[in-house]
Amino acid sequence: MKVVSVEAIPVAYPEPNDFDATRYLCLVKITTDDGVVGWGEAITQFPEANPAVAALIAGMAEFVIGRSPVDTEAVWRALKDRAWWYGYGGGLASNAIAAIDIALWDIKGQALGASVCELLGGPVHERLPAIASSHAHHESIPAMADEALGWLSTGLQGMKVGFGKRGDARLGYEHGRDVEYVQAMREALGPDRMLMIDLGIAIKWDVTTAVRRVQAFDDYAVDWVEEPLGAWDPEGYATLRAKTVTRMAYGEKEWTLQGYERVLATGTCDVVGVDPGRAEGITGFKRVTDRVESYGRQANAHAWSSAIVSAASLAVSFSTPACKVFEFKPLRNPMQHDLVADPVAHVDGWVYPPTTKPGLGIEIDEAVIDRYRQ
Repeated sequence: MKVVSVEAIPVAYPEPNDFDATRYLCLVKITTDDGVVGWGEAITQFPEANPAVAALIAGMAEFVIGRSPVDTEAVWRALKDRAWWYGYGGGLASNAIAAIDIALWDIKGQALGASVCELLGGPVHERLPAIASSHAHHESIPAMADEALGWLSTGLQGMKVGFGKRGDARLGYEHGRDVEYVQAMREALGPDRMLMIDLGIAIKWDVTTAVRRVQAFDDYAVDWVEEPLGAWDPEGYATLRAKTVTRMAYGEKEWTLQGYERVLATGTCDVVGVDPGRAEGITGFKRVTDRVESYGRQANAHAWSSAIVSAASLAVSFSTPACKVFEFKPLRNPMQHDLVADPVAHVDGWVYPPTTKPGLGIEIDEAVIDRYRQ
């Protein structure tokens, strides 16, 4: 079996979980000489990145076409070598590598008659708790608490909520409103459901503000606060970590194993976010989780795009003890629920190992891709 074609497909779609904002992905379709098709994805996020990543994928195709799709490690290394000048530390090159790598793992599983999770060594969890991953949009705090309870009525075991997002919630800006929101959420969710806070790119807390805010959150059993000081502030995070008890989460803006290693080495990150559609695919994600495990920290898949990355994230999450939960978007959206015939789903708040189908275990509806193709 040899790869005969690599097609980059930039798409743009409305995301109900992000106040109907247009979000951008670059999908990749890899086909072999005997007709096996694998799908991958890069999370490009913004309109200018989509055609750039598509161009990189087209340029990297010469290092994939003619190769066996089973040689995922060899191809991944070849792509890394190709990007040495324009992607040594990450960037859009890592997006392109991610999309190709995920698609090759999909084909590899189909070729060998095994799921990606099985190829990674098999599941180390019987099941993982599922949580809702949402953005806060509304002005009324009681309304947002009621909305969350509606999402959790399906059995989801907690929620992660994004501050500083589109809409009228105005969370992340005022101490009193933020604390009122967290208190209301904890009262609505009860003591046993998980609650995580994710600070968006719009939030710019200094260390003093972050310490005061997180100390207030400490009273309400918040499981973790994500990126309260942005992507990289080791001194600030050390201060914040020393003065609070809530766990700190960051890392999802890193690209490479080296980037994650520097985060782990600070000793300030309890939960390391990783996105396989950004951090060099399944191969890259698995390498990072191995290091997270060795540091005794938790890894968490940032699976907030299409069903392709969700399937890849689930496979890696089940293959490592470093991953403890799995996130689901609570609102139906086209790239999760229309793109594939059988989307990843939870059962009464639990998600189970993806080992019943070969590869990523997804069946893509190309008509949906055509609908959102740029």
